[in-house]
Amino acid sequence: MSVGIVLVSHSPALAAATAELASSLAGAEVPIAPAGGTEDGGMGTSIDLISAAVTEADKGDGVLILMDMGSSVLTAKTLLADLEDEDNAPVVRLADAPFVEGAVAAAVLASTGADLEAVAHSAEQGWAMRKL
Repeated sequence: MSVGIVLVSHSPALAAATAELASSLAGAEVPIAPAGGTEDGGMGTSIDLISAAVTEADKGDGVLILMDMGSSVLTAKTLLADLEDEDNAPVVRLADAPFVEGAVAAAVLASTGADLEAVAHSAEQGWAMRKL
């Protein structure tokens, strides 16, 4: 098993493309679920889509959620608060990380069997990835 990853974006296309990129580098054993846009496919965020993605990505080792910006963070925080009230809720952690770089770093480390905290730390180190 490995840590699952949920990618929350305002854009369904961005969430799906980032999931595809991270999966191609980490391998199929890392469950990565995009949660982009609204239920009708529009721009925005949806707590229902995020919740479904968490369920899909949860394989028992915890789920890391990465968000793109703004209301995606607020929606993910709301879901986290809701999960606190549920029995047998999955272990979920939010990452303060750049969306694409963090997703790739998290997925690659998750493929090694690292635990949730290590995977989150790897994602958050994405802020230090310099391009020039």
